[in-house]
Amino acid sequence: MASKKLGIIARNLSTSSTANQLVKPPIQVFGIEGRYATALYSAASKQKTLPNIEKDLIKLQGELKSDAKFREFILDPLIKRNVKSDALKQIGTKISLNSQSTNLLQVLAENGRLKNLNGVINSFKTIMAAHRGEVTCEVTTAKELDAAQKSKLEGVLKSFLKPNEKTIHLATKVDPSIIGGMVVSIGDRYVDMSVASKIKKYTDLISTVV
Repeated sequence: MASKKLGIIARNLSTSSTANQLVKPPIQVFGIEGRYATALYSAASKQKTLPNIEKDLIKLQGELKSDAKFREFILDPLIKRNVKSDALKQIGTKISLNSQSTNLLQVLAENGRLKNLNGVINSFKTIMAAHRGEVTCEVTTAKELDAAQKSKLEGVLKSFLKPNEKTIHLATKVDPSIIGGMVVSIGDRYVDMSVASKIKKYTDLISTVV
């Protein structure tokens, strides 16, 4: 059922009659936002407009952050869906959006999903990063890493890149609750090597024995 709905979304977003089969993205993104982003990626791949669509979405995301009236219009549940769709078509023409970007806005409006626009854009950006061979790695530690530790960690993480992955973008977070060790998320892979996780594991094991 999900794949059927995804195909319908892709046909709505595409301006080409070749949209009867989805182009699989280089990375899987999940949820409602992921489904729309995947459909848009498929449609834009067939039209060879991926860079233009990405620029459009980055522009829209900037407008969402800086233009309060635009943001209020997007999020206002009292405005009828068809009114939003028509208005967004005009806005797309006014700011010279690619037709597929405008179609995305209209589909989201008609389906009552404009509240998910920012999430769809972020999911599309994730797909495009993977498309270019970029991998975002998020590392959480109990204490902040210094420059030398970050450099060494980045070198180690590069050894885990897949053949189609070219560059790594390291983002670090501090969370004292993990006590020690680290939690690593690299692309679609996740490893919990925290002390807190080990304590929970052993506590659960002991509780089943006692």
